[in-house]
Amino acid sequence: MINSNIQTQTLKEIVTDNFQTAAVFEKFSLDFCCRGGKTIEQACKEKGIDAIVLLNELSSVAFAANNDKPRFAEWEPDILAAYIVEHHHAYVRKMIPIIYTHTQKVATVHGMNYPEVIEIARHFETVAVEMHQHMGKEEQLLFPYITLLHEGKKKNTGVETPPFGTVQNPIRMMEAEHQNAGDEMYAIRALSNGYTPPDDACTTYRVCFQELQDFERDLHEHVHLENNILFPAAVLMEKELSAKNRN
Repeated sequence: MINSNIQTQTLKEIVTDNFQTAAVFEKFSLDFCCRGGKTIEQACKEKGIDAIVLLNELSSVAFAANNDKPRFAEWEPDILAAYIVEHHHAYVRKMIPIIYTHTQKVATVHGMNYPEVIEIARHFETVAVEMHQHMGKEEQLLFPYITLLHEGKKKNTGVETPPFGTVQNPIRMMEAEHQNAGDEMYAIRALSNGYTPPDDACTTYRVCFQELQDFERDLHEHVHLENNILFPAAVLMEKELSAKNRN
């Protein structure tokens, strides 16, 4: 169901309450992950969107037959971290080499007539390199510590101070990297006119744009789960354990 206070909630709060609303925000190109701290009124005003139209579409999800979206905000942090790795990280690792090949091919074949595809290939190459490094840091450093925090809270035991001092330090780094990746994909969206291929585009050109659009959609959901659900939960757990250790 849609929260009755939806007009006073931020975009990230709306998606956290009902993950099905993410598709509506995607349709209107509204950022609910990295810049999700705005209300509907603020976000629509910035984008020149009719807030009434958006609210009507958001309300319709309350009556949608498809109710299979998980309630991620209710998941335990360790389960959510594992889901992110198995679902989103796996998707990124699978798609990066495919999309990289297609963006490079399109740039080589069509770059003379459509120079924007050369820039698109360059932006995606940046995303590919940064996402591989980013996911490695999460899987090897941050997520294991979040699991330790969860175990410490569940068993009411302490957790040793990590080499990075506090969970907030790697989280700040991950959020900055999320923003960078989001900005690169936003640039691709702008260069591709919203992932709209030209009329004379070949099959590879069209497939490439669809892959890029799907990749951006997955990235938004991926970042939302981390920035707006997993990371705040980790910060709270660490604070609670630190308070117990002091008492």
